[in-house]
Amino acid sequence: MLTDALLNVNVNGDSVQSLEILFLTTVLMLLPSLIIMMTSFTRYVVVFSFLRSAMGTQQTPPNMVLVGMALILTLFTMSPTLAAINEEAFVPYQEEEITQMEFFERAQVPLKRFMASWTELDNVGLYCTMSGLDAPETKEEVPQLPLTVVIPAFVTSELKRAFIIGFLLYIPFVLIDMIVASTLMSMGMVMLPPSMISTPFKLLLFILLDGWQLLFSTLVAGFTIG
Repeated sequence: MLTDALLNVNVNGDSVQSLEILFLTTVLMLLPSLIIMMTSFTRYVVVFSFLRSAMGTQQTPPNMVLVGMALILTLFTMSPTLAAINEEAFVPYQEEEITQMEFFERAQVPLKRFMASWTELDNVGLYCTMSGLDAPETKEEVPQLPLTVVIPAFVTSELKRAFIIGFLLYIPFVLIDMIVASTLMSMGMVMLPPSMISTPFKLLLFILLDGWQLLFSTLVAGFTIG
């Protein structure tokens, strides 16, 4: 009954195919994953998680706050790409100048350009080899590759950068832990947990450096400069 109804539904006199409905439903289901895999969201949220672990503040800020901050910064970073998608794909599709398939093909181009800018050629070559494709020699050739190659190469590059930033964030907080632990041991306070003493010093250092503003500006500048 439901299948017959989908095949026979008429909107403005045009037959709506059930395959199109299923396709749009699938796209909506995959949209959160696409946002994570094809934008700057991955770098932001991984770095924030490293920072929280390095400071030893357990669940503060909570996951909802970290994800919210990552989404806002992602929207700020991706605004030029979203504007290009709107101009090159959405507006012509809204004015019925292009078909639905042409819309998706055009919308891929700005996203591929963005991902190609932050993808390492070694990662692209790895996935090209596994896919049986010729590896590009320059980043300008990366947007010509299919999304099945560009997306995993981009995510791999982003995870590498996020882990490098996380390592650099850990260094000052680890030094504070070492100083506090050695001080307590020299005073004979072996039973006192070092994290109980070091956490306030970590928070004080982060506040004095205006850590959130410094971290946000550095992460955003990493996408907007060079």
